[in-house]
Amino acid sequence: MDLRKLDKKQRAYIGALVAVVGLLAWAFISAGVITHNFNRSQLQTDQDRQEALIQGIILTETKDEKKFWEIYGESGNYDSKNGVAMLDNVIGNFYDDKNEVSMSFESSKGTYNEKKEQIILYSDTFIVLKDLTTLRANKLVWSGKDVPIVAEGNVRITRKEELLATAHKVEISPDYEKFKIVGNAVSKIYDDKEKK
Repeated sequence: MDLRKLDKKQRAYIGALVAVVGLLAWAFISAGVITHNFNRSQLQTDQDRQEALIQGIILTETKDEKKFWEIYGESGNYDSKNGVAMLDNVIGNFYDDKNEVSMSFESSKGTYNEKKEQIILYSDTFIVLKDLTTLRANKLVWSGKDVPIVAEGNVRITRKEELLATAHKVEISPDYEKFKIVGNAVSKIYDDKEKK
């Protein structure tokens, strides 16, 4: 194509077209350079993260055919990036070395953190030990089978008709047979005359 043979109007159109194509190419390249790292990190984050919403979830820990605990949530979600399962309307059991239930619980909310191997129960937590001692607390934290279980916040302990105690915090021994009352404790022990 000989530009000398084109009239001024056609040359202006071609010049404008080349300018627009050049401007678009420059904008496209600039956008790629500016957002290069942002897009890559965003894509990696989205690929690494998986989240599942689940109805009726059961989690359990078993080793060498011994069950340590099991927890059931009426509903919940699991985030693979954080390794945390969040559960609603939770019930469950902790087991002793004989594979017998040593403590049962229910709570309106709970979490299991697989990285920390920790169970936390929140809000309206009710616990029953194997000797029929019951505890109510705002929060319960289980951090491993060899670590005391901690119940915190408005703790109320009842053992049959023999004991009533309130405290800020209670530590339950790993064998589920003893507990230690900590902070603002008030205890009442009843004898046979007072029970009737």
